Amino acid sequence: MVRGLYTAAAGMNAQQNNIDVTSNNIANVNTTAFKKDRTEFTDLMYQSLNYTANATSDNTTNPTGMDVGLGVKVSGVQKSFLQGSLKETGNDLDIAIQGKGFFKIETPTGEEVFSRDGSFKRDSEGAMVTAQGYKLIPEIVIPNTLTNISIAPDGTVSAMNPTDGTISTLGQITLTDFINPAGLAPKGNGLYSSTTVSGDPIEGLAGSEAFGSLQQGMLESSNVQLVNAMVDLITAQRAYESNSKSLTTTDQMLQQVNQLKR
Repeated sequence: MVRGLYTAAAGMNAQQNNIDVTSNNIANVNTTAFKKDRTEFTDLMYQSLNYTANATSDNTTNPTGMDVGLGVKVSGVQKSFLQGSLKETGNDLDIAIQGKGFFKIETPTGEEVFSRDGSFKRDSEGAMVTAQGYKLIPEIVIPNTLTNISIAPDGTVSAMNPTDGTISTLGQITLTDFINPAGLAPKGNGLYSSTTVSGDPIEGLAGSEAFGSLQQGMLESSNVQLVNAMVDLITAQRAYESNSKSLTTTDQMLQQVNQLKR
């Protein structure tokens, strides 16, 4: 019976982690380019009360054995990089990636990180930066004297000189992808860093065969489906309650045993 206490406790702990992950998904339902997480479970070790194929007589063996599981644990939290829907903003520096790829961003420490959040701004020097002020790489500088900023699907950035109407090409935004995007390490603020399991960064041009195209004046929405997330939350809550009931039942059985002497 004591085994049941620990098994139920393991189930409650696993479902608590599941609720934490699902709650984070729901909290970020309106976060630009947020990618939802999914909790994955695996069963724990089994205690063998009677080994499989154990002899039951001189000529027969046990065909199934007696193995009792010891609970469950979280084996991982998988991030889904499914495309979120695109919403129009009308802002010239808002860019959505339609398809595969990440923007390369440089932090103040010189670290290269990656993001699908294309809500860019201009800093005091005219460089395209994130909401945190981190620069887009390769660096694109848009002088304040130019207007009518245009970003083509292949990432070419151009703008017009209002005095003579000439068009100037200011640079080209490139994209980066990974063999295993799920292996990227989330750092908050919509940023990810590469790891040994994500693979090395693969750089290329937007609109090519291996990369998505860029959509100016649009942003990618979170890929969290609120209805599905609420169902996941309710399911996790009911599983937590069921494990709690198992814990209570085991405790009541132990209480009855302790009262047998009376």
